[in-house]
Amino acid sequence: MDLYTYFNEEEAEEGSCNWAIKAYSQPSREREKKEFCVQRKKKTKNRFFTPEKMVGPSRPQFVFFGSSIVQLCFSHGGWGSVLSDIYSRKADILLRGYYGWNSRRAIQVLDQVFPKEAPVQPSLVIVYFGGNDSMGPHSSGLGPHVPLNEYIENMRKIAIHLKSLSDTTRIIFLSCPPVDETRVGSGLSGIFSELIRTNELCQNYSNACIKLCQEMGVEVVDLFSAFQKRDDWTKACFTDGVHLSAEGSKIVVEEILKVLREAEWVPSLHWKSMPTEFSEDSPYYLVTADGKRTLNPSEWTFHREVQWD
Repeated sequence: MDLYTYFNEEEAEEGSCNWAIKAYSQPSREREKKEFCVQRKKKTKNRFFTPEKMVGPSRPQFVFFGSSIVQLCFSHGGWGSVLSDIYSRKADILLRGYYGWNSRRAIQVLDQVFPKEAPVQPSLVIVYFGGNDSMGPHSSGLGPHVPLNEYIENMRKIAIHLKSLSDTTRIIFLSCPPVDETRVGSGLSGIFSELIRTNELCQNYSNACIKLCQEMGVEVVDLFSAFQKRDDWTKACFTDGVHLSAEGSKIVVEEILKVLREAEWVPSLHWKSMPTEFSEDSPYYLVTADGKRTLNPSEWTFHREVQWD
């Protein structure tokens, strides 16, 4: 199968499969469809499946897993888009970000997002949960708040699961960053109840995440401290007091690259240490001024606003 497929177990029990994409052209489609249905009992209801390889060559996979700071990491010059540029031709970036989620919600889907039986496991997983967990509890019992002790145990479960994927899956946790309390308090639209989001709470959850990672041997980025190294962080680092601006994302990228550069991982996952895909010289590149050779652009970085180390 060379396209995403959608499997509905109830329909399969009746001998048919509901295929989300029906752009078939190869003669073997009907045979593939039957084979897929035969395996229905092994599959989870209403789950997306992909073949082991959609396109080649295979690259290391970096997965970003977290709440809105992950989901939005390709917006506003976000840290995800910057890392995708840095790792172009080196790794495939996969985004698993979910607006509004907390660690309690995350552990409910760990097996779906990171199935242990997957034929290919990620080389790197960057995890962020904590901002929503750290919000004060709502009187109704609803809302994203997760008590600190439960948050710690949830993050522990995430780390244990990711460590079990493979011996070469590396993990980086991002701790809870600070917020601009003034904008958070004044920016409510009337749609939401009062948001209890303070830097005291953010720091408590950040410290707890860092301590857990130190205990478990997991690399961690202290975003709470990193942001506040900049004097104008409340104005420069956020779009709305919580979510990251391009300047805030630059801090995240810098801190992640620092971990990747200093970690004693074999193989290294720092971009300068990873091979560049199809980096060999070619007579089809642009010709030099003397007309005697071509220039290989495979490693060019001059287009970047920041020359990352």
